Amino acid sequence: MRRQSHWGFPIREDKGMSKIKHRLLATVALLLAMLTVTPSAMADMRGIDVSSWQSPTVTCTADYDFAVVKATQGTGFTNGYMTSQARCVQQRGKSLGFYHYAGGGNATAEADYFVNTVRPYIGRAILVLDWEGYQNAAWGDSNWVRVFVNRVHARTGVWPLVYTSAAYLYQIPADVRSHCGLWVAQYANNNATGYQTRPWNYGRYGEAMRQYTSNGRIAGYAGPLDLNYFRGTTAQWNKYANPGNTTVTPAPTPQPQPAPQPSRPNTGNGYSVVVRSGDTISGIAARTGLWPVTAWSVPSGNIHRIWPGQTVTYRGNSSPTASAGTGTRIHVVRSGETLSGIFGASGWQRVAQLNNLRNPNLIYPGQQLRY
Repeated sequence: MRRQSHWGFPIREDKGMSKIKHRLLATVALLLAMLTVTPSAMADMRGIDVSSWQSPTVTCTADYDFAVVKATQGTGFTNGYMTSQARCVQQRGKSLGFYHYAGGGNATAEADYFVNTVRPYIGRAILVLDWEGYQNAAWGDSNWVRVFVNRVHARTGVWPLVYTSAAYLYQIPADVRSHCGLWVAQYANNNATGYQTRPWNYGRYGEAMRQYTSNGRIAGYAGPLDLNYFRGTTAQWNKYANPGNTTVTPAPTPQPQPAPQPSRPNTGNGYSVVVRSGDTISGIAARTGLWPVTAWSVPSGNIHRIWPGQTVTYRGNSSPTASAGTGTRIHVVRSGETLSGIFGASGWQRVAQLNNLRNPNLIYPGQQLRY
């Protein structure tokens, strides 16, 4: 039976016309597929996180879509630059966040201290718990995380995101993950880099945010910065900040609260080194023979965040040597430690050989390691 047009005229289709039609349909299908995929690939936001270790005007000049500002630590420290750093984010129409660095004291008291400090911004900025081991007396206590986030939610109606290293995600309870977005830190290396669209292990942990370097170099700021991506749009960011989409009335800008830097341990021999270009803490430890790397105190509080001109101090009990060590010292492994975490990227292999470790990835609490 011959086909007819809408007007009743017979239609003749030869093989050539049929091929052209199929090609056109294939092209249209491809274009539709590209349009479907592209928006989600382009949705990610680029951003930085800052504290009092950066300048008070870093957020006024740096290139970013969002900035997360340190607000508090424990129950006694407030970032003295918080207000000025947050003000520039808002004045530039960028997305804003605040984080609290866990001190490991009373979780409810720390949550209250954080909420009271950032109260004028609630509903306009995402809230974050920074869960790390340094200066955190509750490190390893998953219930502490649970109590903190539930207290923040009870007082604000906002579930905070939780920041931690990929290696310690197991410390974040499942019920916390069901409410709170994850901000995961994991670096392929710490070479200087600009913003990356698909860093190593992108999206592997189902994270809302990812920090992929502490040695970021971007337009508008001379020093190194933590670089991050947020897997979503501004609208999705705002949903974390204001999940109930409630009307937020303007609040007066609080005045900066001068506060001392977080205290550093004052134990051990206090041997200090000025960081040189290209240095890492593991490199300094290898050069001086002062191990483990976790005994080094650095201005940022994170041994992976150092830069030239800073003074870093060894707080352990070893003495500096001209060599990398002879294996006469002992480190007792603590829960959650890894070989590279103890001795650094340039030292773990030597220690593995020295201790005849067949599997360097397998060490256990209480094990004695010579170095």
